[in-house]
Amino acid sequence: MLEDKRSHGLWELSAPPAPPTTVLGGSVSADVVIVGAGYTGLSAALHLAKAGRSAIVLEAVEIGFGASGRNSGFVNAGLWVMPDDLIATLGQVYGNRLIQLLGDAPREVFALTEHYGMQCQADHRGTYHCAVGPSGLQQLQARQVQWSRLGAKVELLSTEETQARTGAVGYRASLFDPRAGTIQPLAYARGLAAAAISEGATIHTRSAVTSFERSGEAWYVRTAGGSVSAKWLILATDAYSAGPTSMIREEQVRLPYFHISTPPLSHNLRKTILPNGGAGWDTKTILSGFRLDAEGRLIVGSVGALRSTGLGIHRGWAKRHIRKLFPQLGDVEFETEWYGQIGMTPDHLPRLHTYGANANAIGINGYNGRGIAPGTVFGRELARLVLGETSLEGMPLPVSDVGAPAFREWREAYYEVGAQLAHLPVVPA
Repeated sequence: MLEDKRSHGLWELSAPPAPPTTVLGGSVSADVVIVGAGYTGLSAALHLAKAGRSAIVLEAVEIGFGASGRNSGFVNAGLWVMPDDLIATLGQVYGNRLIQLLGDAPREVFALTEHYGMQCQADHRGTYHCAVGPSGLQQLQARQVQWSRLGAKVELLSTEETQARTGAVGYRASLFDPRAGTIQPLAYARGLAAAAISEGATIHTRSAVTSFERSGEAWYVRTAGGSVSAKWLILATDAYSAGPTSMIREEQVRLPYFHISTPPLSHNLRKTILPNGGAGWDTKTILSGFRLDAEGRLIVGSVGALRSTGLGIHRGWAKRHIRKLFPQLGDVEFETEWYGQIGMTPDHLPRLHTYGANANAIGINGYNGRGIAPGTVFGRELARLVLGETSLEGMPLPVSDVGAPAFREWREAYYEVGAQLAHLPVVPA
């Protein structure tokens, strides 16, 4: 995208075309103007349009340009934060409300893909969180206890069961979550956009917002080519926010994450990796994940940016990592590589913000690497708020002020360099 093969990689090569859109020109009005054509903004537009409200989405580049088009495609339930910790941070009311919403979120994603016939490789066959060492096993045991207490049918698998179901060698155990699955993330974003348009929403790409302000009863959102006036404003730009929405980006520490894919594996080899579908990731601090796409390409990913010295270091790590996990593959070649940025908040929880002097400007951001299912249902909940079906007090998150984490730029540099150090080959003593 934008002539950059390392921005969206395999996903851009294998996604169906985006629905036709136009650049905003002139002055128009709508019930709601939404900034950002990622999962949250597109889901909000879809649900608003389906309810009969006029919704206009303004996107600076293209549909799914940000994290929505670059991620691993894991449709997970819940957040990185364990349920008990989430309740401790948010309290019983919001904590339980958020756990319920996000526990059911993958089902909403897969229901939408089926209802609208999205061609996005939707695979609702679970995911495997894989334990590295004794501490990883203890972490998964705690997750299994907490989620089971809440009624989730997650399953702790032994070493042997983990290897049989994932094909990966060396994991101590794994936590299988049947609620989860995988998707082609850019194709899903484009599918959401097509669904929103089919319901009556309008999407303008190449229409970066230059300013927004409240005047009287309306918000006025301007681009280089025109403006939109609307009663409601939804900001849905997250980690790739810029210009007048840059305060959203600045309250997050961005963590780089890359993916590298092989050419399609032979039929016999692909049967040895995740034979029952799904995807896997590990419990390391600098975690890594693996999955197959619909054509049998093995995709591995980890923390790091594919630029400067990181390019060679992370490529080398990927080759060693694949040989270690899947020795049957031998020395593989790579077909595509890409990377993006994950927006991290200090407590790893999303944020609900209001903007301006009233509640008619809202947004949810800070997905911490869990954007597909949460973004989809948060977009729906923002639409419900606009429609009057819920209140700010009834939302899944409490309203919080926009903040700025300490030492943000230093920490971002540290993560990029630290990932390179972690991915260097180990030299025998």
